[in-house]
Amino acid sequence: MAKANDLTQGKVTGLILKFYFPMLLTNMLQQLYTIADTAIVGKGLGDNALAAVGNMSSLTFLIFGFSMGLANGFSVIIAQSFGAKDYSKLRRSVASSAMLCFIIGIILTAVSISFLKPVLHLLRTNEAIMHDGLVYGYFIFGGLIATITYNLCSCILRALGDSKTPFIAIIISSIVNICLDSFFIFVLKTGVEGAAIATIFSQIMSAFICWLRIRKIEELNVTKEDFRGNGKLYGELFKNGLPMAFMNSITAVGCMVIQYFVNGLGVAYTTSYSACSKFLTLFMQPACTAGFTMSAFTSQNYGAKRFDRIREGLHVCLAISTISYVLLGSVMVFFPEALAKIMLNGEEPVAIAKTYLPVCGIFLFAVDFLFVFRNGCQGFGKPFIPMISGIAEMALRIAVIALFISTVGFRATAYAEASAWIGALLINMAAFEHTLRKNLSEPVVHRKEIKTVA
Repeated sequence: MAKANDLTQGKVTGLILKFYFPMLLTNMLQQLYTIADTAIVGKGLGDNALAAVGNMSSLTFLIFGFSMGLANGFSVIIAQSFGAKDYSKLRRSVASSAMLCFIIGIILTAVSISFLKPVLHLLRTNEAIMHDGLVYGYFIFGGLIATITYNLCSCILRALGDSKTPFIAIIISSIVNICLDSFFIFVLKTGVEGAAIATIFSQIMSAFICWLRIRKIEELNVTKEDFRGNGKLYGELFKNGLPMAFMNSITAVGCMVIQYFVNGLGVAYTTSYSACSKFLTLFMQPACTAGFTMSAFTSQNYGAKRFDRIREGLHVCLAISTISYVLLGSVMVFFPEALAKIMLNGEEPVAIAKTYLPVCGIFLFAVDFLFVFRNGCQGFGKPFIPMISGIAEMALRIAVIALFISTVGFRATAYAEASAWIGALLINMAAFEHTLRKNLSEPVVHRKEIKTVA
């Protein structure tokens, strides 16, 4: 039987980097094969098909983001239990998380498929791309359980300090996904449903690989007894999971409002916005990964009462985010046309993208730091602060784009993003500092006594 990785002992920088890089490669591969999906759809099926798939991004973020937030919230309890060496609670938390995610996955699948068409109309989706959007959406949401299963399994592994297994899973599934994409679209001529099927199959494969690893972890020798209903534990899991899930969904609503305004400008803008969003998500990944690392590191050390180590972890993760901003923000500022031409064909969509990418590149630091502080708050078991910041993000996005799109046009979408990032960063930074200082203010002797018991 394999053992989990303890992040509460050893040199902080070395532990974080060892955990960070496999997860970074995992997240980058996920985004790269998403971009490959987009490029294959755009080049193989044309800009309208690309616009149809891209138009679904805010809606899929609403549903997938909810399930991902839930899994992340559950994993905080799992990581804190592991840090405290409470293996009985650890096993019960894993079993309960699996049951709750399955039930919620069934509900989300039914709701998303039922309301797909009305929501697309609500977003002012152009009739030229409506059919492809519906086809893609029905397939993607039909395979939602596979995505939720992978998210939960990978979150469990990361909570226990294992970032290598998700990396291996993504390497294999990425290769399969791209091969299937190309086969379905270029050989079988299936249309956008081919891209959806390839994505679902790759998620199933990723989930299976992670599940095999979970079965081998000594501390996760789950029995039937662990699956027995426990109202108190369910409440604790939901207390952490639901605010994170709602935070992602609230943020997604703000993105859907932006999509509404963009769709009103025409198909060329929808196409360009789709491509820009893919690049922006890709370039966020190094800092986003630093955030996930901060969550796992904070959760375990908070459970072990090692508050002094959390400050060290913050410094390392912020340094990673700073390097990411300098390198990738510069690419967006200085090479927007080259980026746009990777996925876009027409001159008009490329020209539109050139007004968006540099602005986001300048303000990328805000979202890069936001990932670290927000995940740190979540690692403390303080999910309501990130949820409040999600509400602030939504409000800022909606206010800025509504006020400025009539005067500055498409560029208002970039201003809306930057405003949302800065507002959320300030909220999470203040909350993180307050919580950490409060815990560090405990008498040193008392902290040592707690640590010994743990």
